[in-house]
Amino acid sequence: MAELIPFSTALRERSSSAHSGSEHAGFMADLMRGRGTRDDYIALVAQHWFIYAALESAAERMKADPVAAPFISERLTRLPALESDLEFLLGEDWRERIEPLPTTRRYVERIQQVAATWSGGFVAHHYTRYLGDLSGGQFIGKLMARQFGFETNGIGFYLFDDIADPAAFKEVYREQLDAAPWDAAEQERVIEEVLVAYRFNTELFDDLAAAKERSAQTA
Repeated sequence: MAELIPFSTALRERSSSAHSGSEHAGFMADLMRGRGTRDDYIALVAQHWFIYAALESAAERMKADPVAAPFISERLTRLPALESDLEFLLGEDWRERIEPLPTTRRYVERIQQVAATWSGGFVAHHYTRYLGDLSGGQFIGKLMARQFGFETNGIGFYLFDDIADPAAFKEVYREQLDAAPWDAAEQERVIEEVLVAYRFNTELFDDLAAAKERSAQTA
């Protein structure tokens, strides 16, 4: 009898190519290879603010949901750090200086939609963002600090001061995924929603690249 693969392992394996494709999208690849500008980084931070505002608003509502609640932790909260980063990068009037790109609007709408009706869909987006932040996000933060001369201001989003051991935190999170009361059909739905989240992420990088090109043409 074949050994059953833990859900967290199946999820990671099924989404690995989408994750890799997202990270290697042109805009992000340029930023990570030193070909991006400080303004490019600021544009990315601004879009993150809209995404995490939606996700963390959804988390507040989902705290009462027995399936979603185990995944929600104040130690993951990113919105205050993003707001501090934007104030440092753009000034006190940062709210008036940013707006969501088309993909960001669709991404936010998707998070709001699934979080209103489907705990598994919320967990899919929660997993995609936060476990990514605790994995590759740590490398990205260090890279941006080195490229643009940041210390902690400007990269607070990537600093999880309340999580001393990210690897251990991620292991517990995966155990929670394995313990979630989802049958095979629901597990498949969650995996598909994770793939949706990665597509939004890749399309957002395309949007950022297009916005940069438009800006260069009008400069």
